[in-house]
Amino acid sequence: MANRSLSQNLAAAPVDKAQRRQRVALVIQYRGTAFHGWQWQPNQRTVQAEIEAVLSDVIGMKTGLHGAGRTDSGVHAAAQVAHFDAPALIPAERWADILNHRLPAGIVIRAAARVADDWHARFSALWRRYRYTLYTQPYPNLFVQPYVWHYYHHPLNAALMQSALEPLVGYHDLAAFQRTGSGRSHSGVELQAAACDRRGVFVQVELQAKGFLYGMVRLIMGLLVQVGNGQLSPADFTQIWQDRRRDLVRYSAPPQGLCLLRVGYPNFPFPPAVWVDTQPQFFLPDSAELASAV
Repeated sequence: MANRSLSQNLAAAPVDKAQRRQRVALVIQYRGTAFHGWQWQPNQRTVQAEIEAVLSDVIGMKTGLHGAGRTDSGVHAAAQVAHFDAPALIPAERWADILNHRLPAGIVIRAAARVADDWHARFSALWRRYRYTLYTQPYPNLFVQPYVWHYYHHPLNAALMQSALEPLVGYHDLAAFQRTGSGRSHSGVELQAAACDRRGVFVQVELQAKGFLYGMVRLIMGLLVQVGNGQLSPADFTQIWQDRRRDLVRYSAPPQGLCLLRVGYPNFPFPPAVWVDTQPQFFLPDSAELASAV
């Protein structure tokens, strides 16, 4: 009934007012384990498709939603950004509440705001930042399981992993970290930041670039853990990607440890509390810390 009444209000609005359009930006969170990725796919449950269905129902006509980037099946987003065009009859900031009352569990609209007509969630972005989280305690933990790679086979040396990441910063050909099926015309990427740190039994890696290759972060993580567990040296890691040895990058890290952390724009209309570090960082003390506390 609520959906129909909004659509009826739009249909009944004076023609000149109803025809005026505005571009609305959204900051979106979703649990990737509930969806087959961001992008619309036939016969699959995706985040884009779920939001577009609600938008189209409310507005009364097919409405497209454009995201800042695609995430694979099982990958989360703390602050994905998207935009759509809608009649100006509804104030832009109201769209967060309108959508949240209709969207399924697993998707939350953090905020909505009006943006310029030429603003684009994908093409106006300056950078995207991802975080990958590993849980290294040998015991399973139900409360972190959906958001981490439970890697307990070998100890991980976060300092060595950081050393391996440092040469990646800058512009490089990263064909070694590109999955097949990409439509990109080249494999050059300018990585703006790369950091690895340990928080008790958790190891986190954050990577930032304007754009990423298809499957890039998970392939980097699959090779990087081999540095952390001593199978490869940081120099070996660097040599593999510099030589573009895709054949030596054999493992892709599981999707649930990956989160699209945030997207950066010039003159972003949202306050930092809406989109900066909105994925909580896990912390549990390691065995030595626990033993000293007992």
